[in-house]
Amino acid sequence: MASVSTAIRTGGKTVHAVCTHDCPDSCGVLVTVDTLTGRAVKLQGDPAHPVTRGFLCGKVARYLDRVYAPDRLLYPMRRRKGVAKGPLPAATDPARIFERIGWEEALEEIARRLQQIADQFGPESILPYSYAGTIGQLGYGSMDRRFFHRLGASQLDRTICSSAGGEALKQVYGVRLGTPPQDFAHAGLILVWGGNVHGNNIHLWPFMEQARRGGARLVVIDPYSTRTAALADEHLAIHPGTDGLLALSLMHVLFRDGYEDAEYLRECTNGADQLRAHALRAEHAPQQASAVTGIPAESIERLARAYGAAGQGRGGPAAIRLNYGVQRSQNGGTAVRAVSMLPLITGSWKQRGGGLLLSVSGAFPFDSQRLQMPELMQAGPLGRTARTVNMSALGLALTELGSEGGAASERSAPTGPPVKALFVYNSNPAAVAPDSGRVLRGLRRPDLFTVVHEQFFTDTTDYADLVLPATTFLESKELMGAYGHLFAQISQPAIAPRGEARSNVWLFGELGKRMFPAEPAFADDEDQLIDQALGSGHPYLEGITRRRLENEGHVALSLPKDLHGETLPFSTREWFATPGGRAELTPVPEWVPPVESRHGAEGGGRFPLEFLARKADHYMNSTFANLPGHRQMERSMAGVLEMHPIDASERGIVSGDRVRVWNRRGQLTLTVSVGFTVPAGVVASRMDWQKLSVDGQNGNALTSERLTDLGRGATFYSTLVEVDKELGTK
Repeated sequence: MASVSTAIRTGGKTVHAVCTHDCPDSCGVLVTVDTLTGRAVKLQGDPAHPVTRGFLCGKVARYLDRVYAPDRLLYPMRRRKGVAKGPLPAATDPARIFERIGWEEALEEIARRLQQIADQFGPESILPYSYAGTIGQLGYGSMDRRFFHRLGASQLDRTICSSAGGEALKQVYGVRLGTPPQDFAHAGLILVWGGNVHGNNIHLWPFMEQARRGGARLVVIDPYSTRTAALADEHLAIHPGTDGLLALSLMHVLFRDGYEDAEYLRECTNGADQLRAHALRAEHAPQQASAVTGIPAESIERLARAYGAAGQGRGGPAAIRLNYGVQRSQNGGTAVRAVSMLPLITGSWKQRGGGLLLSVSGAFPFDSQRLQMPELMQAGPLGRTARTVNMSALGLALTELGSEGGAASERSAPTGPPVKALFVYNSNPAAVAPDSGRVLRGLRRPDLFTVVHEQFFTDTTDYADLVLPATTFLESKELMGAYGHLFAQISQPAIAPRGEARSNVWLFGELGKRMFPAEPAFADDEDQLIDQALGSGHPYLEGITRRRLENEGHVALSLPKDLHGETLPFSTREWFATPGGRAELTPVPEWVPPVESRHGAEGGGRFPLEFLARKADHYMNSTFANLPGHRQMERSMAGVLEMHPIDASERGIVSGDRVRVWNRRGQLTLTVSVGFTVPAGVVASRMDWQKLSVDGQNGNALTSERLTDLGRGATFYSTLVEVDKELGTK
């Protein structure tokens, strides 16, 4: 096959790239570049990609607006002397706050300051903070990890998004793997549980619609009426944090009415008898579960019977698209374990179009150890593994570490020296980290040296000492897996970096060479890193080489197939990666209400409403929020609090009223929209940058740093608030 990266068109060339943003779809992208100017002039989906199939989401379809934005950060900048750290109005000219410097000066200052801090306070006083601003293998975790490992800096526990659900899958199945997205086209019943496919997994939608045209039924389980819920055959508006109980109630009916696949349970699971006995307890019966979940008992019965019948081959297979909303509750890990056991009970994994999809990232056995080289910690100043700091408790790390009593916090702040240097890349913690009031207090510290590698002046750069320009996915080479499909890809650089933007690989490689000139780990370039990542020797990567990816754009993983040539994960025992070689159903999942919920210890008190800090439909976490075109698409929901009529009436509130949404951690000023997008007892508001919000705050002013039961993740959706009408409103 001819190289897609060098195909010449009239007046330009077409380059094969891949969207590296935090999305399950990892779309193949064709970039048309004007060969005279070197400017990208058009983006389109790669029609040859078997899953993303030639179209882009509304966010990335306008990606050139981001690449060529007039306010893009293009040069290294240093905070001017005497300018205090703190929030800046969106219209502030960055030149008033920062002065332009060269890369040589920036690198020298970073190296000098980090060495001084390491010498005075120990290297663990330096904390990297990154997540999935890029999910490419090189940009997410390669040269950056080598640098911080060799430096002896604190390690970051990257838990903010998916750790609870990922740990749950590993406990039950041993690996993060699931139903291929194309197989949803063969389903007869589709459950979308805690996800908005139409908003943030759009390339799965055509396969679901294909199934519906063949008679499949779509049921959405979500506290919020998403765009996907509005298009479903049935929407079950579950109370936040009760998903585990609903799953147990569905199990109750499945076992009670004989829908289990006894042969499959016997062959492929451990603990089926214990799970059956547990599920059949009276408190899991639909009538009892209904009072807690908010879903009518008859709806639970009907859904369970439809799911069980599908497992027995009546009406087509049953597929579950489980997403990460479920695991952002305090008991979210257990909830994911419970939901993920449903296809094991009915044996729906044996059918094409059955099973469950949360993440398939575990199917990509890239050699992360070789990329990240954790052994460099042993060669560093500590001579041991550095301490780990949980990113979901950043506020605690910045304000309590090193203070008396801080290390003993019930929210698990680690011991050791205070954080004296923070290096942020691939993330915007001032906007996305829980309990932002505490986070911002930490970022304001004059003794905290903060470096931010970014594409724009974000909420976090407002607190930086040095700001460094980062590349977009059009400007650097990358190796891509996915967590929503099973194709490896290479993204080729389509254009030269704008201004003096540099990739993560370049930045941390240059710092490594400067601080550790005798260390060969920092000499590897992108091609060498890609070769190392592909060199794990795992059979799933058989036949996949850098050269082949460069020529073909995408290559399917070499997954096992049955006698009919089908890839059916967990249809047989060979798929399970647990120590026992079977799915583990014990310990049985126990539903425990989150502390901050209507059914929890803090329910029914001063803060009676459950608050959903929702992701905006037209942003990607905090990415794209600053772009005028994306803000225009999101304009009707900006600064809005959605309330059920019952809750609004009790407080004398009508649509258009300005209200205070508050709890003991902080408060927001929002404008109310009364309607039925949320059930009674729940309010919701969409996330934004702090500086672009009405009063300089977003929903994380209200969320807590409590951690999930598994994976120590963030509990964004276990938050209680009260809503007051502002004086002077109508």
